[in-house]
Order: sequence, then C-alpha cells, then structure tokens
Amino acid sequence: MDNLPCPCQSGFGYARCCQPLHQGQPAATPEALMRSRYSAFVLNHGDYLLASWHPDTRPASLNLDDGGQWLALEVLESDESGESGRVHFRATCKEGNGFAVLEERSRFVREYDRWFYLDGEHTVTPLKPGRNDLCPCGSGRKFKKCCA
Repeated sequence: MDNLPCPCQSGFGYARCCQPLHQGQPAATPEALMRSRYSAFVLNHGDYLLASWHPDTRPASLNLDDGGQWLALEVLESDESGESGRVHFRATCKEGNGFAVLEERSRFVREYDRWFYLDGEHTVTPLKPGRNDLCPCGSGRKFKKCCA
C-alpha cells in the first residue's frame, strides 16, 4: 500500500500523503485532515476516524460495514481562520447496484496543535450516470460497458 496512490486522490503516494496522519502525525490543515479521514473510510480505519473526531461530537462507535465502496473525492473549497476551518467536498460511492454522491460542508477545530473534525452538514443524492458517461467506478470505460 505504501507505493500506491493515496485514496484521497491528492496525486501523492499513500506513504507521503495520508499514511503519516493515520500513524499519528497531526494534519497541517483542515483539508489534510478531511482527506485523511476520506482515506480512512476507504481503508476501513475506524480507530483513526474516531481519534480524529472532536470528543464533543464523536459517536461512541462507528459501523463501517455498510457495504458502500468509496470511489472518488472532490474538494470544492477549503479555508481556515485561527482555530477553526471548513472544507466543502463531494465524495462518490457505490452502494449495491447504484451510485451516490455525498456532499458535505465540514467544520474543523484546532486544539492542542491538532485539527479535529467537529461536524458537517451533508446531503446524499443518487448518481445516475448517462450510458455514454465515464463510469463512476473509475475504470475509465463508458458506463454502459461497465457497471450499467
């Protein structure tokens, strides 16, 4: 996994991008934390997700066995001001025989020189690719010849 592209699609390898954060290095920015959390969902690192979640809003447990497969991440906007930050992103997943897009405006807070995910407002919408669109699974093939 060390030499593979990072699941967060930053363009860097996992060993250089999200792996150090998964191993305990603090994220430099809210966007870096959000990307590492997305990678943790892809890689099923529930412990990291809980550890990077602010204690005031953290659930007691997470169930990552919902059957969804995360396919793509698109960061739309990211900013920070002092000890707070925001990231607006879209993530595409495959659920059963269909696809969905999670869009979230996440809030982050920095405490003790570490960024934490605080909460977010999100929507989930079904994704209905056209037959001649590229397949959302990332194969590079047209949808009609792939997952249709």
